[in-house]
Amino acid sequence: MLPVAKACAIISLGEGGTPLVHAERLGEEIGLAHLFIKDESQNPTGSFKSRGMAVAVSMAAALGAKELATPSAGNAGAALAAYAARAGLPAHVVLPRDAPRATAVEAEAFGAELRYVDGLIGDAGRVVAEQCQRHAHEGWYDLSTLKEPYRIEGKKTMGYELFEQLDGRLPDVILYPTGGGTGLIGMWKAFDEMEELGFIDSHRPRMVAVQATGCAPLVRAMDEGADECTPWENAHTVAPGVRVPKAFGDFLILQALRASQGRAIAVSDARILEGTRTLTRDTGVFACPEAGACYAALQSLVDERWVSGDETVVLFNTASGAKYLS
Repeated sequence: MLPVAKACAIISLGEGGTPLVHAERLGEEIGLAHLFIKDESQNPTGSFKSRGMAVAVSMAAALGAKELATPSAGNAGAALAAYAARAGLPAHVVLPRDAPRATAVEAEAFGAELRYVDGLIGDAGRVVAEQCQRHAHEGWYDLSTLKEPYRIEGKKTMGYELFEQLDGRLPDVILYPTGGGTGLIGMWKAFDEMEELGFIDSHRPRMVAVQATGCAPLVRAMDEGADECTPWENAHTVAPGVRVPKAFGDFLILQALRASQGRAIAVSDARILEGTRTLTRDTGVFACPEAGACYAALQSLVDERWVSGDETVVLFNTASGAKYLS
């Protein structure tokens, strides 16, 4: 179900197969008997970005790319650097100046060239696009989110793994921290493929896109009934992975949310930090701020009775908390 045609072209560091942790004590605190954490921190580069970059770099190399580039809030750049190192290709990463230092150190260790911008992920994306156009004759390849077709193929494996780990069924609710949204779109694609293969019927999990109150373009678009987002002004949050003023594939995210009868919900930075501490302390999973946002959002949804106590709920920890240490 992945696009790499030959096994010899696969560039891998052992990504995927991450644990689905039954968070009994955490669930008991909010009245959920079947709360699970999909712990993506166990990927080779400490985040879910390993999945997308494994496939994207494999395909880029197979198609003749000579140098690879991406904008990043931190984790994608580190993942690209690692897989490019594995492939023996130069990597170029453009980061906001306030990106988590640990992820920049990681990318540098793998040999990537780093460049910083005074701005956000969109500003970094414009630099990458300009550089790739300028160096097109040298074989530069732009791996920006959803501007090439292969990162989403790697991310969709999360949907297949949930089906496997839940013994041939899907959860009732999935909470996913959503900036660029490739993972959410990828899982939605996986579910469509699984139905076509006869694994599942047309029933889908209710998808919840979690954002921060300081950057919530999807929440606003859902509230307004819009088909795409308008850029969020002065975006700010302690969770850098969701600090995306306008996702390139926002219309696909909104389609999935509505088709699943799902939600977009935003939580404050104070609740994100509190949720991160609680999630880490009560599960043994070293949570990232984006996962803390998901837990805070889940608490609100339970309070609203939008999620009931007997439903199976999966919350994504998209990266290790260690990557956010200063």
